[in-house]
Amino acid sequence: MTGPKALDTPHTPQRILGPEYRTATVGILLVITLIAFEGMSVGVVMPDVAKDLDALDLYGISFSAFLIASLFANVVAGLWSDRRGYPVPFLSGVLLFVAGMALAGAATTSALFLVARAVQGLGAGASIVALLVMIARVYPEDVRPKAFAAVSAAWVVPAMVGPAVAGFVGTQFGWRYVFYGIIPLVVPALAMLLPALRMGAGHHSGPEAQPSRGPRSRPVAMTLAAAAAAGGAGVLLHGVDRLHQHLASGAVETAAGLAFLLYGLYRLLPPGALRLGRGLPTTVLMRGLFSAAFFGVNSFIPLALQSVKSFDAKTAGIALTTGALGWSTGSYLQSRQDGAAYRRIRLGAGCVTAGILICLLSVLPGVTGWIAVPAWIVAGFGMGFGMTTVSVTALKQSPLHEQGANSAALSVTDMLGSALAIGVGGALVNLIGHSEIATGFVVISLLMAVIGACATLLAGRTR
Repeated sequence: MTGPKALDTPHTPQRILGPEYRTATVGILLVITLIAFEGMSVGVVMPDVAKDLDALDLYGISFSAFLIASLFANVVAGLWSDRRGYPVPFLSGVLLFVAGMALAGAATTSALFLVARAVQGLGAGASIVALLVMIARVYPEDVRPKAFAAVSAAWVVPAMVGPAVAGFVGTQFGWRYVFYGIIPLVVPALAMLLPALRMGAGHHSGPEAQPSRGPRSRPVAMTLAAAAAAGGAGVLLHGVDRLHQHLASGAVETAAGLAFLLYGLYRLLPPGALRLGRGLPTTVLMRGLFSAAFFGVNSFIPLALQSVKSFDAKTAGIALTTGALGWSTGSYLQSRQDGAAYRRIRLGAGCVTAGILICLLSVLPGVTGWIAVPAWIVAGFGMGFGMTTVSVTALKQSPLHEQGANSAALSVTDMLGSALAIGVGGALVNLIGHSEIATGFVVISLLMAVIGACATLLAGRTR
């Protein structure tokens, strides 16, 4: 009698907040929340930073320093995680992130602040890649979608309250305390992750965790590739922005930047990614397409609503907040879905495209700007549903010894996709004219909708 009963006992799925994974999950979410809060807060206090340090051009330079440093950290941490396990790159990343926060708070010159932003980028990039590898090795395969959904959800609270909290702290105590205030919260996160870090310390010794012998296992070559990709992206965007003023020199600069960028991506991404090879190559590239389409519009929504529909800054930010809510909902729902992953990716890309097309209506005459709110809920849902599925699928398609390299590749395409799209969007605004923001926003939205449509059509190649 006991045999049939045992066989009939229903399977109870493991939970990320179950006894076995609770501390690791809370620790991971706390680290992601701190990194996200820093990212959401910097833009709020940057006017005070620029005024205090006499650096009006600090906005773009500080974000570029963070991005380029993160690219290097992504690659190095991915290699390190594959060869030696994730604990050391994760701890190094957290320590660098804390050091960068302390340096930023103590900065007395713009140069020191830029160094601090670069150190923060190194720390954030290394920590996030190591966390992706940690999820792949700590959680069973059927639990990973829930873990990734929780990671995506960890960005929601910072997106909703980060700007307001940063504004309050900056006004009451000064911008330096926005950076200082995050540092003490790192201690409980590390304490919670100690069991998972001890578990990961032995992963490199087993036969299955031997380092890859492929081209992406060569540290020097990969570091040079990261430099080529980051530097090439910067040169490319600078050249594109100069095309309308100096066509010849801008074209040369654009071509040179594109050449360096393609060389770097050829080395950093899985073989076949640039020619959209089936399976993992297209899955990794899909992350960049999602980010380009979404963030290429997301960054210009407040500008469009304030310039065309006379929204104030706080009201214009509501659309971005609701986008974060849609993202969280999409991430949660994808974790409860079965069936082919490529269909979920296709649905996510389709929602992003539809949200962009609806959102561009918000700047047209006779149409209320508030239509951007439901539009960005749809787009955010598509990002949560599709992007999280991309991350889960990429790790599932990766051999154990390449999880670090492919996690780094996901981050590289993610950052480059959004950076290139935002940079091209800014160049289009400059080309069309600052007095024609509505036209510029429509053109940007249509371009990003084309990218979203391409992602929708290419989703089948992730199989």
